Amino acid sequence: MSLDQNLFTLLLTPSPEHGQVDLVDPEGRIHYRKRRAVGAPLYQTEIYDPLSESLLATATAPSASSKIKFLQLQNPAKTVELKYTGTLSFRWSFQWEEHDFEWKREECYLLRKPDPPVLVAVTKEPPGRLKTTSVQILDYNLRRFDVEDRKGLEIVILTALMTFQDANEASHLPDISPPKRGSSKDNNPVSPTAGPAPSPPPKPPKKTGIDRIAELQAVRGQFNEVTVEDEGSIQDYAQYCTNLFQDDMLFVTISSAGSEHVPKVLQVVEETKRMRHKAGIQEDLHQYVLYDTQPKKPRRINLNDLNEHSYAPPESLVVHLSKIPMPELQPQAKTPGPPPPIPDTRPIPETKESKKEQKKREEAKRKEQKKATVSTPLTPDRLTRPSRSSPPHNSQFQPTPSPSQLNNPGIYVAPPPRPHSAYEPTPSSTNLVSSLRGMLHRPRSGS
Repeated sequence: MSLDQNLFTLLLTPSPEHGQVDLVDPEGRIHYRKRRAVGAPLYQTEIYDPLSESLLATATAPSASSKIKFLQLQNPAKTVELKYTGTLSFRWSFQWEEHDFEWKREECYLLRKPDPPVLVAVTKEPPGRLKTTSVQILDYNLRRFDVEDRKGLEIVILTALMTFQDANEASHLPDISPPKRGSSKDNNPVSPTAGPAPSPPPKPPKKTGIDRIAELQAVRGQFNEVTVEDEGSIQDYAQYCTNLFQDDMLFVTISSAGSEHVPKVLQVVEETKRMRHKAGIQEDLHQYVLYDTQPKKPRRINLNDLNEHSYAPPESLVVHLSKIPMPELQPQAKTPGPPPPIPDTRPIPETKESKKEQKKREEAKRKEQKKATVSTPLTPDRLTRPSRSSPPHNSQFQPTPSPSQLNNPGIYVAPPPRPHSAYEPTPSSTNLVSSLRGMLHRPRSGS
């Protein structure tokens, strides 16, 4: 990372003495001196003041590549724990006063959750190598926070940086094997009275219980996921899951390593909830179950198999225990398909006849009715008026007179003559009219 030339910069200059590095400003003045204890059984690095040769800080660990190192400051005495907190990336953390700091590849940050971190130190390294050549302490950012001992914080940041460089050198050192006799590189012959080779350090004891469960999950790179296998008891797995929830984990995933571990996963889940209940934790856990999530192998069909519908346990099981609801893991109800079509048992209706056929049939009916009326004519009555449907007659219509008209011939008024018609009156009709007139004008009898 490029540095600002206007800021205070320290250059890391190796000294001719083995294991010594001077921190020099661009003008050549030495501000700090680092010395590493050579030949000591444990890793130890010391930071001195070059003018007074007084010890400022000491970093100790079982080895240079240890994940936890202790920084001991002098005048006043204070111990700071430097811990590796990364998984796949370079990340070391430590605490100073009330603030948390984190070293990354080339930068040191002051953490202030939930706000973004603040950069407090920057280094410059060659590309592809973890070998610091210069470092800058950003005082203008440190002044923004309430840090009482800024000098002590500066010494801690520089001491941690020196331990990173020692760990990088230790990882790149070649294996040192004892020289062979008669080798040209060894001018001094091996004394026959030399003592026996020192015995290797004893192996650390094998972890058991919850520590062993945590080690197995760390090897897989899992932190909120627990894979249940043969090694480890149900109580140890359940206690490990309970500790994860106490470390502000929102959810924990418990899965089986194989089909034979499926029942054990269920027992671990129940034991985890039981432990939380015994500890007085009233917060309920949401449980989401997934099974047979691994891709299945191609199935071999056995034609002689008669128990096709027999129950088979799941091959894999994954249980998510969560403090918050997770809708994406909730089971979705299967929508029922459309019902099967109902067969229509009704009789098929006759086909309707077309309009042309209906017209033809109606016309045929009308013709038949006309023929029937023509073939049977009605005989007209003398006192009735012929109908319009009947054919015209050659007789003139005369209504029947009422009794008053018969007794009072003067009142009787003959009906108006009919309009001229196309047909002439017949003699029979004339005789009928004259006879009626004679009856009306007949004088009354003396009785």
